[in-house]
Amino acid sequence: MTLAELTKAIQQHIDLEMDAEVAQGMAEHALGFFGFYNRIIDNALEPTDRNLFYMFQDYDLLTTESEETTLWDGREWRIHYWKFKPDLRERVEAYMQRNLEPEDIDPYADIYGGSNALSPIGTIWTRESEKVVNPNAFTSDW
Repeated sequence: MTLAELTKAIQQHIDLEMDAEVAQGMAEHALGFFGFYNRIIDNALEPTDRNLFYMFQDYDLLTTESEETTLWDGREWRIHYWKFKPDLRERVEAYMQRNLEPEDIDPYADIYGGSNALSPIGTIWTRESEKVVNPNAFTSDW
C-alpha cells in the first residue's frame, strides 16, 4: 500500500471532501507503523493509535487477525495483528478510475415537488376540499 493509495482510500471511505493534507497525514501515520510489512502487532500501538486503527476498521480499511501459540509453560498466548484489507488496493484503483458524470440536482425539488405523483409534495398545491366537482358549474353552459 502506497502513501497515495492510502490517502485516496481514506478520502473515499471517511470523507470525500476531506482535505488532501489531512488524509495524507493520517495515511503517513498509519503507514509509519507498517513499514515494509503487511501486518503489525497490536501491542506496538499506543491507545490513541489503536483508536485510529479502530476507526480505520470501522471504515473498512483495516482488518484484524489473531494467532494462538503455546508458551513453554503450557499456557495459550493469543497475538493480535492489524493488516490492510486484502482488496483495498483494488477498490482504491477502481475508485480512482471511475468516470464521474455530473448530476443535475434540483435544490428545490423537495419543496416544490418532483415528478413522483405518489408523494404528498406533488399534490401540496391542490386542496381536496376546494376541488370543483362539476367544472361547468360556474359557466353558462348548462
